[in-house]
Amino acid sequence: LCDQAWGGSPVPADLCVEVALRRDHLGMALEPLTDAALDALEHKLMRIKPESVAVSLLFSFVASEDEQRIAERLRAAGFNVCCSHEVLPEYREYERGIATWLNARLGPLVGRYLRALQSALSPAPLRVMQSNGGTLSGSQAAERAVNLLLSGPAGGLAAARHWAEQLGIERMLSFDMGGTSTDVALVTSPPTLTTEARIAGWPVAVPMVDIHTIGAGGGSIAGLDAGGALLVGPESAGAFPGPACYGKGGRCPTVTDANAVLGRLPAATRLGGDLELDLEAARAAVATLAASMQLDLEAAALGIVQIADERMARAVRQISVGRGLDPQGMTLCCFGGAGGLHVCSLADRLGISRALIPLHAGVLSAFGMLVAPMEVHRSRTHIRPLEGLSGAEVQQLLEPLERSARSELIAAGANAAALQVRACLELRYTGQSHTLTLHELEPQHAAAGFHQAHRNRFGHDLALPIELVTLRLSAQDPAPSIRLAPWAPAAVDPKPPCKVHGIKQPVPILDRTSLACHQRVEGPAIITEAVSTTWVAPGWSAQVHDQGQVLLERTQ
Repeated sequence: LCDQAWGGSPVPADLCVEVALRRDHLGMALEPLTDAALDALEHKLMRIKPESVAVSLLFSFVASEDEQRIAERLRAAGFNVCCSHEVLPEYREYERGIATWLNARLGPLVGRYLRALQSALSPAPLRVMQSNGGTLSGSQAAERAVNLLLSGPAGGLAAARHWAEQLGIERMLSFDMGGTSTDVALVTSPPTLTTEARIAGWPVAVPMVDIHTIGAGGGSIAGLDAGGALLVGPESAGAFPGPACYGKGGRCPTVTDANAVLGRLPAATRLGGDLELDLEAARAAVATLAASMQLDLEAAALGIVQIADERMARAVRQISVGRGLDPQGMTLCCFGGAGGLHVCSLADRLGISRALIPLHAGVLSAFGMLVAPMEVHRSRTHIRPLEGLSGAEVQQLLEPLERSARSELIAAGANAAALQVRACLELRYTGQSHTLTLHELEPQHAAAGFHQAHRNRFGHDLALPIELVTLRLSAQDPAPSIRLAPWAPAAVDPKPPCKVHGIKQPVPILDRTSLACHQRVEGPAIITEAVSTTWVAPGWSAQVHDQGQVLLERTQ
């Protein structure tokens, strides 16, 4: 629903309904919303009978009265309504419209699921991870479905940040390799957020953790392009049938199959604790590709793994070297079911000499949700010259955002006395379209900081006036302190060593649960556990921390 038709929308044109009204950029009514226009709108929607309605009007972030009137009328008529001034009260109409549509589209589905889950879990409370790295109550999350799109990767990043703090690691990169994709990010505290993410090609301007995702995972399918070059991903075998070695009917060669052929994923491995590998199916799948490439089986499998490794290394360079940061000297935190098989090679390609395999690395995102704070974000576009704006006026503009954020957290059960509030300003030179974020709220200091930030980012500053564009505020209730029990090894029957391609001697297979605290394992070795497998490559060693974390270090 909009007051002017707009193109480039995922919504079919016949489902985009206009309403007769217009306001200018100052919020002044040029064509007031009338009762007749509301009657006509309700009549049109009664014919369409949508599951939900997204209301996105021009300049609603300046004046929301029209959206509120429309929502009141349509809700009274029985419609589920989502308004843009509630989802994203910011400028850039297209991005705001897409976010509102996504929230309206996903809201009913997510709401039904969360209500059923809450009912099943009652009386236990339900908290849901958000894309910004914080959690919300189940009932509040149902109203903010667009804020949940990146919740899984955000959970992994929260866990990586937790372990960085626990282990005293100052500079860390996260590497989360699952079945269909790989997520990489810089681990910072507080987490670095972006409002420029894109999902399925559509801009999603709500705050999300700044994660770079590529279509390379354990299930990524390998093949040849038109010129005969080897490609890996982004097409995936998915969970079913999955890689050929899952024994569920998969026939396409995948990264997981290649690791099985090379012996880095031993035939005796039980994925998830009970899924037996079908090594012959993996060999048959890779053999077809090897024949097309006129290579032997192991050479083709190694090529698949190396292509996947280089794609992931390129992604890490993009979020480190591409931002002026040297990955050397950083620690690579590796998790996800497939990550441990590639961590040493990836670190070698990046010049990284230390890596961390957290406990329960295959399901680390779930742990991250336990250590994430309860958190809400608020924003409001308020475009005006920074010069002449006082600190008191900035605080006055932030007050309603803070009031709303505190109220929502307290309603969710947060400790009012423990709430932590952080605010920032998005600034730009007059005439620019992009902004820089400053946490300094005093306008004079913010101006000086903006010039410096512009020099740091772009190599120069400009003798132009500075504009305030958007105010942002986050409020959080810190998560309760969680500390795992001291690591104690379990008695496990040893497994016989296995043959790994390129290694002359049989390679030991070690169950992670059997490793003693501070035990050191020299590569080559394979460390197995129920949810992941780690290939400790030659020239690397692994040592067990007193809480069960495995620290990898290059020794050659």
